[in-house]
Amino acid sequence: MKFGLATPSILWDLGLIDRKAMAKEVFDAGFDHMFLADHVSFHDGSGADGFVEAAAMAQLHDELGVMTSIYLLPLRHPLPVARQLSSMAKVAPGRFTFGVGVGGEDRHEVEICGVDPKTRGRRANEMLAIIRQLLNGETVTHEGEIFQITDAVIRPRPAEPIPILVGGRSDAALRRVGQLGDGWIGVWCSTHRFANAVQLVDDVAAEAGRANVPWLHGYQTWVGVDPSNHSQAKDAVAKGMERFYKIPFSAFERYTPVGTPKEIAEQLLEYVDAGAALFNLKVCTRSPEEEVALAGEIVAEMKKG
Repeated sequence: MKFGLATPSILWDLGLIDRKAMAKEVFDAGFDHMFLADHVSFHDGSGADGFVEAAAMAQLHDELGVMTSIYLLPLRHPLPVARQLSSMAKVAPGRFTFGVGVGGEDRHEVEICGVDPKTRGRRANEMLAIIRQLLNGETVTHEGEIFQITDAVIRPRPAEPIPILVGGRSDAALRRVGQLGDGWIGVWCSTHRFANAVQLVDDVAAEAGRANVPWLHGYQTWVGVDPSNHSQAKDAVAKGMERFYKIPFSAFERYTPVGTPKEIAEQLLEYVDAGAALFNLKVCTRSPEEEVALAGEIVAEMKKG
């Protein structure tokens, strides 16, 4: 299993020395990578550029990986994205994972970027096909519904392939994984749905002639954790999610683990049998200073299991 921790809530408020110390704390707690979101102008205008933060985060520790989860691919053009990936391969060789999705929780965010929300999926499909070709060192000419490209080249080609994981809850997203991805990032779903999704990805990949793909399927979730108080654990994650998504916690509660580190680990381990090999955790606690330590306890419990 691989484990990722969302950017600790106080990380960017710290000075450089303290940021490096926190990255070391995350690595020592058992995490393989830190992951971060990407938004241009989410709801009230908030957000952060996923590639900018990933590049900065990669310099805080020379072994800790970094991951975008998720990067809003349809809001961009495939050539600059391929260039960013080539650059990340130099900045953090072998340590970057590209998690992508089509977004859409905030329709206005898509529209102000000049993108018709109805085209998000088709744009993502074209972009992933183009980006994969470019990162393979090919000269790309593409005449598609959305993009027209002639003789495009991106050098240098990454020395190691960059894993591309695709997020999304719909069957269309799962087909995207099977045709163009290296794994799926599941969110807000039952273990039954997760297992069915993994099977659908396999079926689509087989139809596309993609045999023996070394899949890296992951489950990404917010968790509320407290060493002893279930109510405080729930309150912490409810406040965090409502502040971020601007909708009631009841919309997420069914699929949001809360409790002690051991209780949360027991809930998450059920996804291993369903096909999950990577877990991305957004940890909410009473105090931001407790996030990394309590997150590490969850990882320790999961590794026991």
